[in-house]
Amino acid sequence: MEKVYVGKIVSTHGIKGEIKILSGFNFKDKVFKIGNKLIIDDKEYEIKSYRVHKGFDMVTLDDYNDINEVLFLMKKKVYFFKDMLGLSDNEVLDDDLLEYRVISNDGRVGEVLEVFCASPTNKVIRVKFDKEFLVPSAFFTKVDKENKTIYVELINGLE
Repeated sequence: MEKVYVGKIVSTHGIKGEIKILSGFNFKDKVFKIGNKLIIDDKEYEIKSYRVHKGFDMVTLDDYNDINEVLFLMKKKVYFFKDMLGLSDNEVLDDDLLEYRVISNDGRVGEVLEVFCASPTNKVIRVKFDKEFLVPSAFFTKVDKENKTIYVELINGLE
């Protein structure tokens, strides 16, 4: 099964085996649920508790109840099985957008070079047409997952 990167364990929290995960993942609500399995070093760990604290995702795993039991997980990358996300037709992972082509309203065809978040609610793609453009998600008119195509409305000043 294909894995997607969710975040990185940055530290422990308290003495009861809780770990702190730094994550910018789009679909945290689908990943961080009690009973779901996270993959760390190709081993599955079940989420026993979850909460958000100061912008970090706080998780306890399996039956680890002591800080000393989870120290071996520090600085490890955390993954989740992609097919377990259950994405709807209009939801696309940022990493998948890198494989998409872009068609503008004036007929130009380009490729996605980079995807980043300008703010928590504004995704931006860097597109290579005849020259490079930064296109905010507000200018996406359609995202076609089946054909891996993003349709965008370019306006004067963006070009």
